[in-house]
Amino acid sequence: MLVIRRRAGESFWIGESVEVEIIEAGPGKVKLGIRAPREIPVVRSEIRVTQEQNQRAAGGVEADILNRILAGMKRD
Repeated sequence: MLVIRRRAGESFWIGESVEVEIIEAGPGKVKLGIRAPREIPVVRSEIRVTQEQNQRAAGGVEADILNRILAGMKRD
């Protein structure tokens, strides 16, 4: 992991197309601005973890179980 120090108003680049600017820094809190092309997703880590958990949970359902659940719903 690269660790660098920046102050409000300063920035750094990731590759040739992503700029991260420090907007505000205070005790225990930092506000960042990120300039990136639209094709590069920028996602908070807690959102990504939730997405991965949801995908794992959805992938664990076997097709025959899902079909039985759906068949039961159609009868009602």
